[in-house]
Amino acid sequence: MLSALFQALPEVIPAAGQGTMNNITIGGRDERNGQPFAYYETLGGGMGAGAFGPGESAVHSHMTNTLNTPIEALEYSYPFLVTEYSIRRGSGGPGRHRGGEGLVREIKLLSEAEVTVLSERRRIPPYGRAGGRPGQVGRNLVIKAGVSGERPGKFYEVLQKGDVIRIETPGGGGYGN
Repeated sequence: MLSALFQALPEVIPAAGQGTMNNITIGGRDERNGQPFAYYETLGGGMGAGAFGPGESAVHSHMTNTLNTPIEALEYSYPFLVTEYSIRRGSGGPGRHRGGEGLVREIKLLSEAEVTVLSERRRIPPYGRAGGRPGQVGRNLVIKAGVSGERPGKFYEVLQKGDVIRIETPGGGGYGN
């Protein structure tokens, strides 16, 4: 639909944004106090650039009612250590106006837990417009004993204390040559 509208209104319709909510859930029993825990969050990514400027970085695009959970709140409430939370530099598509950058959220588990990730744009990148290039696809990684393994867009896995889940969200597409 947006491609059809782009033909009529090229100055209004932006390039593709990250195109996913990057859903992550982590649940288990906190070894520190024996209590069950359940964490759910959606992670932002890059917005597509438009005729009048670059895309926004590390935001939720085309969805509402979602907040960014601060690192301090996660580490206080859950058996997690956030080892990285940053802008994913270079993930936005090049163009006259660059697509917004995705983000990186990396969490080390301090208790055994069940992890589920539902995400898209892990194989097909967010497209550019008017000659702009696509943004980078997202990546889901699990790191066990220092060895990193990529996971598909949708997966479930039981992880052990000390394992790390790393989500790299997609960037937005660029706009213009």
